[in-house]
Amino acid sequence: MITQEEPPALFEECRIVRAHGELDAQTVAPLVRALAEARAARPGRLLLIVDLSKVTFTDCGILPPLCEAWSDCRARDGWIRIVYDNRTTDLVFRCTGLLDLFPPYASAQDAWEGRTADADAPDQVSTRPRTRPDGPRCRPELPGRHE
Repeated sequence: MITQEEPPALFEECRIVRAHGELDAQTVAPLVRALAEARAARPGRLLLIVDLSKVTFTDCGILPPLCEAWSDCRARDGWIRIVYDNRTTDLVFRCTGLLDLFPPYASAQDAWEGRTADADAPDQVSTRPRTRPDGPRCRPELPGRHE
């Protein structure tokens, strides 16, 4: 299930979309709609927080709508930040090489402030895969496939 909220006063220029339960190819349609509505509701600069902290399972079905929202936010001089702490959500971003594009934020407050979940551990060396040297893209390269 997906809910879209008017942002609290602290997030006055930011839209928040919250999801819970399972998100997969069969259940992602409400997320697609909520992201489209959030993007359509605000002209100009777009700041968007997607809270997936109550999502129990997800697969790669979340990537097309999130990547589309990322592109739109970026084109509108804004950003999209994802709140999550679920292992399957992390694996979706990690295995597709999109973890740099969608790093985890522990809460909407942290997302608003730009403080990623791993920012509290600066002494730890990141083992997450990096995106291509020419910058992040929302089209992960598959092993053995070259353009």
